[in-house]
Amino acid sequence: MCSLTRVLALLGALLWAPWRVLHGAPLAELSGDQDFQLFLHKNLEFTRKIKGDVAALQRVVCDTFQLCKEEELLLVRQDLGIAQVPLEQCHSRNFQAEACFSQIRDGLRAYHGSLAAVLELLPGDASLVETLQLDAANLSSNIQQQMEDLGLATVTYPTEGPDAIPAFSSSFHHQVGGFFILANFQRFLETAYRALRHLARL
Repeated sequence: MCSLTRVLALLGALLWAPWRVLHGAPLAELSGDQDFQLFLHKNLEFTRKIKGDVAALQRVVCDTFQLCKEEELLLVRQDLGIAQVPLEQCHSRNFQAEACFSQIRDGLRAYHGSLAAVLELLPGDASLVETLQLDAANLSSNIQQQMEDLGLATVTYPTEGPDAIPAFSSSFHHQVGGFFILANFQRFLETAYRALRHLARL
């Protein structure tokens, strides 16, 4: 069995165990595939940067609109219909590395589009929002390119929610919508980050 095949098999086992340390995993098999480890470390660093930028915008929304706690806004969220972009392919019992990374890639593309609503909401922070959009697009493209370089088949999954932003009926709904777009994006990034981090530690 080639080293890449062994990597993909271990990747599936790891991501099904939700972020717990794998005891007794044959770490030497992973450490020998330098291209795959480089792929993980590069995208891990990029994901960390994007997480930091999203957190900065969340603080701006909190300070500007006093929208800071999700539990206080859940009823409004239901009215807006803003859904979390899924990453279930990274947890499936029938895990395939191609499917997980493809879903991360597609999710980044969806959030790139949804950030347009945040840009409208925070014109004074346009440079940060535009940087975040650019980074999300670059990370998505980077994952696509490196999947191709590693010989991983690419799969396209339909995205939900943020790719089609609802028309906000009021400025308050726009503010809450921007709040949840950022909160959902942060959760999405945290899931992707944990997957990359645990793999990179093998």
